[in-house]
Amino acid sequence: MEEKKQTSFVVACPCCGARLDVDQQLGKVIAHEAPHKKAPAVDLDRAAELLKAEEARRDALFNQSAEEMKTHAQLLERKFAAALEKTKDEPNVKPIRDIDLD
Repeated sequence: MEEKKQTSFVVACPCCGARLDVDQQLGKVIAHEAPHKKAPAVDLDRAAELLKAEEARRDALFNQSAEEMKTHAQLLERKFAAALEKTKDEPNVKPIRDIDLD
């Protein structure tokens, strides 16, 4: 029986955990197997808290916008009233047209 000489060996990468097949004679990597990636742990409680916080922020922004619209309408009413009061005291003068100057 012939004994097969193993010309390569497998090494685990200390950094990423990948499996490297290294040739003994050449001292080079001849194959690489990427490490299995672990699925990220899902924290449902944290996700629920984030969603509630985001909902509260949206509600606050909406309420602030609604209040600004109310005050904006009041501001426009006051500006209109001030302009109307200002023009009330001015006499009503017919504008001069170019044709009237001839």
